[in-house]
Order: sequence, then structure tokens, then C-alpha cells
Amino acid sequence: MKRTMKIVLGSALSLALATALVGCGTSSGTTKSAKKTVKSTFAYSKSGEITKGEAATGDSVTISIAATSDLHGRIYPWSYATDSEDKSGVGFSQTDTVVKEIKAQYPDTLLVDIGDSMQDNSSELFIDLDTHPMVQALNLLKYDVWVPGNHEFNFGLDFLERNLNNFDGRVVCANIKYADSGKDYVLPYQIYVVNGVRVAIVGATAPHVKQWEASSPEHFQNLDFTNPIDSLKETVKSIEGQYDLLVAAVHISREGEYEEEGKTGAFQIAEAVPELDAIIAGHEHATYCTKVADTWVLEPGRYGSHVALTKFNMKKDENGKWQLVDVSAENIATKGKETSQEVMDAFKSTHEEARKVANEVVGKVSADFVTGVDYITGEKHVTTMPRTQLEDTALMDLINEVQTFYTGAQISTAATFNNDQNLEAGDFKRKDVAFIYKYDNTLMGTNITGENLLKYMEWTVGYYQTAKEGDVTIAFNPDFRAYNYDMLSGINYEIDISKPVGSRIVNATLNGEPIDANKTYKLAVNNYRFGTLMANGWATLKDVYYSSANDASPAIRDLIVKYTNEQLKGVLTPKCDHNWKIVGLPSTFNDPDTIAKIKSGEISIPRSSDGRTPNVQAVQKQ
Repeated sequence: MKRTMKIVLGSALSLALATALVGCGTSSGTTKSAKKTVKSTFAYSKSGEITKGEAATGDSVTISIAATSDLHGRIYPWSYATDSEDKSGVGFSQTDTVVKEIKAQYPDTLLVDIGDSMQDNSSELFIDLDTHPMVQALNLLKYDVWVPGNHEFNFGLDFLERNLNNFDGRVVCANIKYADSGKDYVLPYQIYVVNGVRVAIVGATAPHVKQWEASSPEHFQNLDFTNPIDSLKETVKSIEGQYDLLVAAVHISREGEYEEEGKTGAFQIAEAVPELDAIIAGHEHATYCTKVADTWVLEPGRYGSHVALTKFNMKKDENGKWQLVDVSAENIATKGKETSQEVMDAFKSTHEEARKVANEVVGKVSADFVTGVDYITGEKHVTTMPRTQLEDTALMDLINEVQTFYTGAQISTAATFNNDQNLEAGDFKRKDVAFIYKYDNTLMGTNITGENLLKYMEWTVGYYQTAKEGDVTIAFNPDFRAYNYDMLSGINYEIDISKPVGSRIVNATLNGEPIDANKTYKLAVNNYRFGTLMANGWATLKDVYYSSANDASPAIRDLIVKYTNEQLKGVLTPKCDHNWKIVGLPSTFNDPDTIAKIKSGEISIPRSSDGRTPNVQAVQKQ
């Protein structure tokens, strides 16, 4: 039937790559890897309609849906990578307060989480528990629906399926299928009868899981991740006539990604599936609320910074059938809200244990690895440009040194995951390891031709915008995530940002010899970047000669600790070989008068609209 207003709820991919130390229960206090499944024989058995609340006695009612996404291991408002309170408004302890306020007005509100729950902020410490703390929290807070995000697959199918089964609500995702049978992996939809109104929730997740988990195919064995638009269309058609209200919850970015960019994002879903009355999204870590094709599409940011609230005003027609009158949508910020004592009490013991593990001393740092973390102000917190993305530093050289040692590679590549990251003189603690290497990546060694190596290098330096005369600062591409900008060691090269994307790498040499397009080189990468290489045809699984995935402690973070203790005798000393640099800078670069205005705050450097990328527009000479 024709609706007067629509809303789309979806969850976008953020590639992020971190771990979270939160929850209830116990752990051994060491990083663990989940057991691996050769082939999934999992059968999700929950099904059937669910009734919430008494049927409305009048001819009008408001249906409310509250949603969170991309909590990434946040229960307490705490960052375990720095062992400090996060006052920006994060975690279930904050979202629960907002949800309780919503339910005070709308007691039968449907509560949805749109994925990427069980990864980051030291979540990996608890993967051997029967039920992960993040799922314990979903159950404690009585979530109705959970849509798996791409990071739910990081620790293997045994881990994931155990938690899917142990979630008290319903797991919904229409575009994960069994490869051998084509059958649904979990429920493609769930129907709730809320105050007499039939509400159908359909789900979908980012379709690139195989690419991101390419180094560990057992993490998606016998599974296919299908085109989300096709799967949602098929699901909606299958339940035609069974609902009064239709909402999509999708762990998919606004515009999709990679080869699917502009084709299968939440915005494209709104256009392709007009039956939807709303779309709630996740994965992108963005906070937005907008209409696309007369359908509301919104996303509640990351870490619990917001709760997406969508309200549907329904009215009975002359035949007694519920019709949608109008829709309202908003993201409610959690910053400044009181923490939920129920949540704080339930997860106190695990919070304390996580802090204990975070503060375990694993070595010593002899001196600061990065001096002047902010390139312009020199401060520890970046407000202008991060030094680690503008010049070679001892910090990136350390990570590449570790990767080179364990892979025996000629060349290594790594990215910064935190603009402020640094190692400061003093004790080297586990939380410091998480601070300089945020994600649970494993290490891989792959063979790569010189031709493909140079193609890959040209791709990654697309992070920089092309410089022009008059620029005082170097600008980053807001559509190119910082975690995709890699810095290489073992090879000398220059990045000419006066040239267009695709022709910037100059003077690339190895041991004094130019990179030979026809030669094969050994490259150390993390598993996520290997997925990029595969997706672009620059490497295949046959090229892999090393993988840490099956080690007892497979994460690159674990290898950094191991290398510190076994090779550096517990002492980290900064050293930098300055093997790369940016060239092609305009004569106006670092103009002192303009720089002084930036330092004073008279001029500010713009950030991306979602706040994730700093320095997205070059400041002009004043």
C-alpha cells in the first residue's frame, strides 16, 4: 500500500579493526583465538511471530523502534586502550538510559542492534565464554532484534554461532545464505505484533565479509553474502500482505563500498525497495538522519553515541486495517546522560578484570616514539594534522619491523588507526599495545609482482588530495578512510602529491634498485589489507607463504609483545629510517603567518562530515 512517509534503518561498515575489554564473567586475562569451524552445520531454530503489548483499543497508535549500532565492545563508558573514561557518551551504560526514557513513553518499543558488537575495546579477551559479554548485555537490556555485522565474523563460526544461539531475541539477516543449499543462515525477517500492529523487520549486512576475512576462509565456510538489494526484494515479496509496517535494519553504509559503491548502500536500498517504511543503518560509524526517495534513512553513529528513534503513527481505516499516517525520525545523543546502574552493576567484575589486563606491564619504552603528534600545534592530541600520516615515524617503523621479522618479507606495510597514537617513555603496558594497534588483525606474508606492488602503492596514496599552489596544509580525501592509508618499510619511495591519483609514486627502490614490474617480492600485510589485494587482483591465496592465523596468539598485537620481549629484551627504543617522504609541495606549504593563525585558533581545519577524517580541506595562504 502507498505510505505518506517512509524511513530506512541500516547499519554501515566501518572497517574498523579494534577489540574491547568489557562484559560479565571471567577470562584468563590473555588474548585468545576462537576455535575454527571447517564447515558450518549451524541451524538457527528460532522462528514464529512475537506479540508485544496489548492490542490498541482506539483507532490510532504510535509504534516506536529504538536502535543502536557499532557498539564495538563498549558496555562501560571506558576506553581500555588508554585505560580512561570516555566522556563522549558511549556504551550500553549510556544507551540504556536513553532507551528507558523512550520506553517510559512507549513501553512496547522494539529494540534493535545493527551489528559490530563483539569486536574492539578488548572484546577478544572474552571470546571463550559461553556467551560473550556484549551478547549478555543485549539479553540484559532485552533487545528484540540483532543484525550481525561484518566484525561478528572476526573470531570464527564456532564463536559466532554459539552467540547467535544464546541471544534471547531474534537474529535477522536476509543476505547470508548457505553456499551449498541457498538456504537462509538466520531469519531473513521477523514479524512482531506490537499493540495489534503487524511490524516486519528485515535485515541485511555488508556483503564484503569474504573479502575482509579472506585470510581465514574458515570464518565464512559454506556461506555466501549476497547482494543486499536482491535479498531484501526477495524477502519483502515473500511476506507481502503479512505486515502493516515494514522496516529494514541494515549493517551497510549509505553508498555501499568498493565495486558496489553507489549500488547497494542504504540510500540505494531506499530507492530500490519502495515498500520500506524506514531504514536504520550501521557500519559507517556515521550519525545522520535524512530522507531518500521519501523514505527516512538514519544511523546512530558508533560506540553508543546515539540511539536512533523512529516513530510510526498508525491509524485504522474504514475497514479496520492499520495504515501509516506519518513517520518521525531522530538520533538521540547519549552524551551527558546518567549511566545505567543496572548495566554498571552487572558488568563490574569484567570491567575491573579488563582494566587489570590493560595495565599489565610487558616492557619499557626508552623515549617517546613520536614528537609533536599534532603536526602543527605539537600537542599530544591531534586537532589539525596527524604527524604519523605526513612523515615517516619510529612508531610505524616499529610495527613494520615486527611484521618483517615474523614474515621474513622484504617489504612491510601498515597503517595508523588512531590519529593520536604514540608510545611515550615509561612502562609499556598491554593497553599501549592496543593503543598503537587497535584491531585484531593477523599477519600474512604474500608474494606480489612489482607491477602489482606499485598499483597497490598508488591506490593507498589516494588518501592525499592533490596539492595546488596556495595550499598551506596537506589535505586528506574524506572518502578514503585513514586505515586504508599504508606506510611501507624496506622500500624507499616518494609521494608526489602535485600529481593526480594513480601517478604519484616516484623513485621507488629496493636496496638501491628500482622496483622491477616483472619481479616477485615478499610483502608483509595484515589480513584486512590482504583482502584488499585479493579484491583488486593484486594477490591470490596461492601467493600466501605465511599466516599467523593458526598461531596460539595470532594477532599482530600479540606479535608486538612477543617481539619486544624476545628480540628487544623488553626495551623499546625509537628509531626511524625515513624511507619515504611527500614531495611536490607548493611554495606556500607551511606558510608561517597562516600556520600562526591555525595555532591561535583563528583558522580551523575542516573535518569530514562524519567527523572521522581530519584535515579534509587544505588551508589557503592568508
